[in-house]
Formats: sequence, C-alpha cells, structure tokens
Amino acid sequence: MAATEDLLPHAVDRLRASFIDRQHGHLIDGASVPAASGRTFATLDPSDGSQLAQVAHGDAEDIDRAVRAARRALDDGPWSRLAHAERQRLLMRLADLVEARAEQIALLDTLDNGKPFRDALDGDVANAVEEIREFAGWATRLHGESVRTAAGDVHGYSVHEPVGVCGLIVPWNYPFMIAMSKVAPALAAGCTAVLKPAEQTPLSALLLGELLLEAGIPDGVVNVVTGEGEAGAALVEHPLVDKISFTGSTEVGKSIVRAAAGTLKRVTLELGGKSPVVIFPDADLDAAIPAAAGGIFANSGQVCVANSRLYAHRDVFDDVVAGVAKHAESLAVGPGVDPASQMGPLVSREQLDRVTGYLAGGVSDGARTVTGGGRIGDRGYFVEPTVLVDTRPDMRLMREEIFGPVIAASSFSDDDLRAIAARANDTTYGLAAYVWTRDLGTAHKMASLIKAGSVRVNGGWVRGLPFGGYKQSGLGREGGRLGVEAYTEVKAVTIGL
Repeated sequence: MAATEDLLPHAVDRLRASFIDRQHGHLIDGASVPAASGRTFATLDPSDGSQLAQVAHGDAEDIDRAVRAARRALDDGPWSRLAHAERQRLLMRLADLVEARAEQIALLDTLDNGKPFRDALDGDVANAVEEIREFAGWATRLHGESVRTAAGDVHGYSVHEPVGVCGLIVPWNYPFMIAMSKVAPALAAGCTAVLKPAEQTPLSALLLGELLLEAGIPDGVVNVVTGEGEAGAALVEHPLVDKISFTGSTEVGKSIVRAAAGTLKRVTLELGGKSPVVIFPDADLDAAIPAAAGGIFANSGQVCVANSRLYAHRDVFDDVVAGVAKHAESLAVGPGVDPASQMGPLVSREQLDRVTGYLAGGVSDGARTVTGGGRIGDRGYFVEPTVLVDTRPDMRLMREEIFGPVIAASSFSDDDLRAIAARANDTTYGLAAYVWTRDLGTAHKMASLIKAGSVRVNGGWVRGLPFGGYKQSGLGREGGRLGVEAYTEVKAVTIGL
C-alpha cells in the first residue's frame, strides 16, 4: 500500500477494507479468538470522535487463556529450546516484515492516536524497526562471567536465563514503537509474553500479532489481549506471570507495584515526567528554541520526556519565550491524515478535558498565556499549542504532568549551578532533562547535578543507551544491554574440581 501524502485518503479507504473493518479478536496461542464474554468495545478516531473499529473486550478469563498459552510455549514448546541464533534470525525477519508494512502500521497509529502520518512513519515505525534489529543482536550476546578460586579447586560461572512469562502493558502515545521496545527484548532474552495495548490504540498491536506469526514466531510465544483496565489488572495479578513491563502513568505504576508484591514479580516501570529544559545565556538559540518547542509540541505534548518546564536565563528569557511562542503559532494543527498537519489532536475526550482543565487552572492561579490556551473548534480533541509565563513553583501546572502541548516558562538570574539544578530537580519526577550551553564545564556540571534518568545536552540521543527514570518516574531501565538483561534471571553455578 503506497501511502504517500497525496494518496493518504485512498490508503485509509484500503486499510479500512483490508484490516480496520474486520472483527478483531485477541491473538491467543496463534489464533484470533473473540473475547470469552463475547463483548467488544470501540476504538475512536480522535480527529472527529467517530468510531474506527470494534475490538474484543478482554477480561480476566481472556488474560488467563493468554498467560497459559505463553506458559506452555515457554515450558513445553519449541521456544525455550530454540538456539539463540535462531531467535536472532526470527527477530531480523520480523524487522523486515515491519519495514515492508511500515506505511500500514503508521497509518493505523495515525488513525488511532491522531498523530501526523509522517511522524508515525518516519519517527515511530522507523525507530521500531531499528530497535528490533538492535535487540536481535543481543540474542547471541547475553554472556555471563567465569571465575575460579585462587587455588583452582572451584570453577564458577554465571548465565542469563529467561525470566519467564512477561506481561507487557503499552500506552497510547506511541502504540507500536513502545510495544516493540518491550516485545523485541523479551523475545531476544528467550521469554514469552502477553501484550496488552492501550484500549485507545489497539489496532497496530493486533497487526503486530499477525506479523509475529508471519515471521515464524511459534504459536503462544506472543499473545495479544485487547481490553481496558480490568485486563491489565488481571495480567499483573496472574500467578503464572513472572515479569511486568509497564509504560504509563505514575499512579497506575504504583498500583502495579502493590499488585505485583504478592508474588514478587519482576517489574520494570517507565512512568511520568515533568522534564525541565534549561537554557543558559551562551546557548545557541537558533538551535535551542526550535528544540524546546519541538520537545513540548511533538505528538501534541503527549510524550513522557516532554520538556514541559522551561527555565531560561533572564538575559535570553524574552527571546526564548518569543521564539517558542512563534513556533507554536506557526504550527498547522489538524487531523493526522492531513498532509499539512504538523500537530494532531489529543488522543481522547478524557485527555482533552484534562489538558484544558490544567490550562484554566493555571490562569486562575496567576499564570499568563503568551499564546494558545484553549480548545480548537468543537469537533475532535484539538487544543492549541500553549506557552505560559508568570509561573510559580507551587502551581499545579509546574508540578503535575499535563501530557499536552503546554510549556510553562520562568527565568533565572543565578549563576550558581547548584541553585539552577535545584529548580530543575524540584519535582517528584526524574525522567529526562535538557540543557543548552556552549560551556563544557557547565554542561558536565549540570549533567551531574540534575536528578534524571537521561540528561540531553544540546540535543540528540544515542540508541542503545539505557532509558528510565529517577524518583517517581519509574523502576529499572529499557534499551541496550540493560534493557535485554531486564528480561533475564542471573544464575550462578559453581563446580568443585
């Protein structure tokens, strides 16, 4: 399906006929099956609120069937006996299939989530392909250590073994990309899985299930159950699940920790953020301003690492705020399938109400709107990209994750880097931070002082680095070696010689 911008309307029609309009069941043990209850629920197009598709409404019974299928595939099926190189080959085959179907996958996420098609294609799906290939490489490189006593009478070694059946719970902001960031390392490590996509955006996960089978992944190795919170809770609580990997809100993450405590499941959590961007007076503003704007308005601000708090030195504050506001005002906001759109809608009515509530509350608390500040139209879930100033550290919009295209700006005049870092750290979160300066000393000192899982100086990110958060932004790390090892248990073996 060629889905170039000029042909998007035709591509949507073909995708509806070939995939979206189907009766969508769960993928359990290699087969598409309806919900045990027979119920379905609708997924909606956030650009106009219309129904996209009906999918199976999973509950505890469906989760139990999927978990037991994953357990059989792990304990009795061919997966646990498969050579590491064969797992690598299958993952590489999956990457090729995803790449070949990239436009369909991107269009599903555009329709389900609302994001611009080009962002989904060139960003989300392209990154997912690279992640699959990266994790495929780790399938043959999970090596332990070898040691021997000084006397040579005992030899010891360690090995990485699959942690077991994994429950993978995925959010709605990057549906396919985050699903692959969990499925790929789990498979590379030799685990089996039950994937539970967000109820707002389940379609690309269902297509992924088909691609996994086409790639040759054995039945039951990855199962996909669609549903709402009940299904996710059942997955977390299931006694045959060994590990949960969750990306989503901090509050849900806390509930997962409590539920997993009963069986001491291994847990990886990538949670909320309230990330600062700090711009020093020597920064390259031609680079810093568009980066700060892009860092909050991309994906309509529905990004865990969005730089939602802006701190700029007083010497450049006015220029920075004016530049970010100008960028906001230049953005074409519209449906993701419109080639002219640079920012899409929020994902749901619930999210629209949340974001506009924060905007109203911020103004009521004394913040001043430089640009934006409200809903766009009355059809779909569109909100204006917004810049706020005259903010205080105690305001809710400075302390709580809004998850929308809203940046709250304030200035600093202190040259004490510890004081500046203290303002950046004044949050219960610690997922990411951004620093703009030409001074290497300032860059390294700020990177050391800021309490966040990733600190990005003057832009950029390197694939393969560990990703995760300090404080209430999560537990554990994803990406690279640590991301694969999170799906393993380490066993130490000693042998008397």
